[in-house]
This record gives sequence, structure tokens and C-alpha cells, in this order.
Amino acid sequence: MTAVPPPAPLTAEADEQPNIRVPRKLSRAEKRAIAIKGKLSSPWASGIAIVIAILWTIPTFGLFVTSFRDKSDIRATGWWTAWQDPSFTLENYQQALFGSSTSLATYFVNSIVITIPSVVIPISIALLAAYAFAWIDFRGRDLLFVAVFALQVVPIQVTLIPLLKQYVSWGLDGSFWVIWLSHSIFALPLAIYLLHNFMKDIPASLVEAARVDGAGHVKIFFQVLMPLLTPAIASFAIFQFLWVWNDLLVALTFAGGSPNVVPLTVRVAEMSGTRGSAWELLSAGAFISMIVPLVVFLALQRYFVRGLLAGSVKG
Repeated sequence: MTAVPPPAPLTAEADEQPNIRVPRKLSRAEKRAIAIKGKLSSPWASGIAIVIAILWTIPTFGLFVTSFRDKSDIRATGWWTAWQDPSFTLENYQQALFGSSTSLATYFVNSIVITIPSVVIPISIALLAAYAFAWIDFRGRDLLFVAVFALQVVPIQVTLIPLLKQYVSWGLDGSFWVIWLSHSIFALPLAIYLLHNFMKDIPASLVEAARVDGAGHVKIFFQVLMPLLTPAIASFAIFQFLWVWNDLLVALTFAGGSPNVVPLTVRVAEMSGTRGSAWELLSAGAFISMIVPLVVFLALQRYFVRGLLAGSVKG
């Protein structure tokens, strides 16, 4: 028989062979996300976005310039001629905020008092409900979640009269409570649905590891999930804040027109009817009503974009 030669000894060169990485196959969702990103980052898309942004900003800029012009100048020339003979004043804002016939400062405070609880209450309840739907197994969970999701198709206008009758029977009409409850009721289905989807995207291994370490539901919710849900919470908070701050129908229906309760939007709408020719006050009042949502959106923009893109490449 022919002797089999012994295997060659391993050398240092063989041990130092570089690790060869096999490229991972991209999923269909990841390929679609890369294609969309390439199209949106093209020079043509950037140019179109800049043009749309400029056209969208022109009316707002015109409103801003008009709010600082004198009453006689507003009636004589357009805002685009303000640079020929610049003459600006803060009297319009002073009259709109503290004038005896306008007094927007009081309604501005009402809007803040209405908006903050109307954002905090539904988010707090929705977080707890979303956690239960996502990570707690109980009987009828799927059926109940479908019912909550289906509530999104119910128009707000259909619920106004039944809710108003209920509030009157409880003696709550004309108070901040009815507006807080109404906005929370209308926001909960969408909030639960969005936060549930974000929670389901979190790897189950994180939750299981926390359970192995002896963590209960409270510790898992606050220490494991909450830090990861910041973009989702900020995204919905922006939507809810803009909706409540700019709302006119719900406040006009449930507040009863009381100056101690109605928000800024109701007063600005009244001014447009009673002071339709006072452009200097209307422009100042309109810009006062829009400055807070603008600041909130710009301050939380990074969380808003992060929340929209979260989970977009999962397939």
C-alpha cells in the first residue's frame, strides 16, 4: 500500500488569512428604501423641494411683514413695497395682545392650558395600552386591538352632539375638562395604533433579556422601552399639538364661547368677522396664533423625521 503523506504543518501565513465577509442579501424593503433615498437625494428633487418651500413660505413672509406695518401703509401699498420706504412698528402686536377689544393674550394662555394636557393625556394612556397590546398576552387581545384601530374611521363630526349631551348631563359643559377629554378621546385610537407598531419593531430579545434579569412590566416599560420610543412619542406629540392648537370646531362646540375657556383660534375667527377691515390686527393675531406651532415643530424636527423613518427598512 502507498503511504499517505502526513498533512503539512500550519504556518503563520495560514493563520493570518483575512476574514472574508460574505455580503448580506438585501431584503425587498431595504432595496426599495435605497432606491427611494437615491431618487429623493437627486439634484432635481432637491431643486423642486426648494422651489416648493419658497412658494409655501411667501404667504407666511407676507403676513409677517404686514403685521409690522402701519395701518395707513397697509391700505396704501402691498407688503412687497415695504422695503422702498421702511416704516415698521410694534403697535399692531401691542393692540392685538392687550387691546380692550381684542385681548389675545388671555386667549393665548387659554390655548396653552388646553393644548398641553390634550397632548400629555392621550400619549400617557396610549403608551400603556400599546404596551399591553404588544407585550402582554391576554384573551381577546387581537379583537380588541382591531376594534381600537377601527375607531379611527369614525368622523369627529358624528360624535360632537352625543358628547355634548353627555357633558351637559354631567354638568361639565363650558370648562377645560370637556375639551381635554374630547381631544384625548379623538386622539387615542391613532396614538395607540402608532405606538403599538413602534413597540412591535423593538427586538423581542431585549424584553426577554430584561425578564431573565428579573424585571417586571413596570421596569421593562420605563427602563427598556421608553428610551427607544422617544422618536415615536415626539412624532405623535407634534401631530397632536398642531391639531389641538389649530382646532376650532371642538373648542367652539364644547367651550360654549366663554372668554375664560375658548382658545386663540376662536377669538381670531371672531376678529375676522367683526374686524374684517382691520388688516393690521388680523395679521398680527394670525402670526401670534401660528408662532408657537412653528417653534414646536422646528424644535422637535429631528425627532419627527426620526420617528417617520423608524422601521422603514424592515421587511
